[in-house]
Amino acid sequence: MPETVTFAGPRDLVGREGMALGTSDWLLIEQSRVNLFADATNDHQWIHVDVEKAKTGPFGATIAHGYLTLSLIAGFLPQIVDVGPFKMGVNIGCDKIRFLAPVKVGSRIRGKGELVKVQETPDGGIQVTIRVTVEIEGGDKPACIADTVSRFYP
Repeated sequence: MPETVTFAGPRDLVGREGMALGTSDWLLIEQSRVNLFADATNDHQWIHVDVEKAKTGPFGATIAHGYLTLSLIAGFLPQIVDVGPFKMGVNIGCDKIRFLAPVKVGSRIRGKGELVKVQETPDGGIQVTIRVTVEIEGGDKPACIADTVSRFYP
């Protein structure tokens, strides 16, 4: 079950820097998802899509694209934090992204959040940096750590 941290609205985030947020559900990484991502991005490198060749490769199996792992954060965030009612939310981007361990097909991953930075913007928004650590079930290191930046308009 995800552990979602809930705020009554964007302004309730102000002053909460350093706060641990929730954890998403585990998500199974299947070869079909990796293949669809390869098709969508035209990245058909054998370590992602050639199951037989990958068995003898450096990871012993096919692995998810780093950018696939990163893109899954979009689905993890609503499970990690609920900001309450707002008029509009905008994805600004990421300040820092690191890929630390490969995600082998057949493994499960989840996102875990931390509130890093909160600032009010001149146009009345609340800009939030959430560090999402993508954990691999049973892994020693996270797959990815990304500082995501979003803006909410109350």
